[in-house]
Amino acid sequence: TLFSLNWIPLGGFVKLYGEDPDDEIQAKDSQAFFNKPILQRAGVLLAGVFMNFVLGVLAFGAVYTYLGIPTKTDKVFVVEVAKDSPAEKVGLKIKDEILGYKNVDDFVKQIDGMKGKKIVLEVRNEKGEIRKVEAEPRLSPPQGQGALGVALSDVEMKMYPVWERPFRGVVVGLKEAWAWGKEIASGLGTLLWGIVTGKGLPKDMAGPVGIYQVSKQAYSFGWIAVLQFMAILSINLAILNIMPFPALDGGRLFFLIIEMVI
Repeated sequence: TLFSLNWIPLGGFVKLYGEDPDDEIQAKDSQAFFNKPILQRAGVLLAGVFMNFVLGVLAFGAVYTYLGIPTKTDKVFVVEVAKDSPAEKVGLKIKDEILGYKNVDDFVKQIDGMKGKKIVLEVRNEKGEIRKVEAEPRLSPPQGQGALGVALSDVEMKMYPVWERPFRGVVVGLKEAWAWGKEIASGLGTLLWGIVTGKGLPKDMAGPVGIYQVSKQAYSFGWIAVLQFMAILSINLAILNIMPFPALDGGRLFFLIIEMVI
């Protein structure tokens, strides 16, 4: 194994034995990478992508093991209250439960039909105290806000037994990683389309410096935020590396497919 420190020590790579076709010794060696069967070479190329994805799943799993497992309920909770909104003015708080509704959709449908009219909501706080509040859903709420100015959820973070949480956490982590993977793939598709059509790069696109700045921000919020950011970054690397471009694992895999066809 040869190690080298370059003049500009940014990034790193692994070059397998058997990746240099001009080396006569490697060319004759059955142990060389390019002399291995196509499926074995494909397995090597996919290993990094696979482990990036697995790391993302495990990191998300650790987060949910600590915070609790998202579990669907027949309750509606307040998870965010917008400033100067009708909800804030009547004293709705985060974690308040709005009684009389089994899911968020039911609540939203009823509120949409009551815009501009006063409604009475029965609310239970964290201490179990029940109160009634009178609010008036807005006819024209600000962009990004609903008529009342609240974000709601019918999912709660359930603390299962300690031995059970890691397994449930990994299952939820897999779903989260898959969802982020689709989101990132869609974003990369939009990015490429913007380049092809001449629209240019998005303003919020970041490189290594931007990633460092975001990681500093995540660190300031605590280790849970760092784990979440690490998981998203790892999934991002998995999606990026599987793209069929030269120098990336996906690009090399693409050439393997061509080799197999011809």
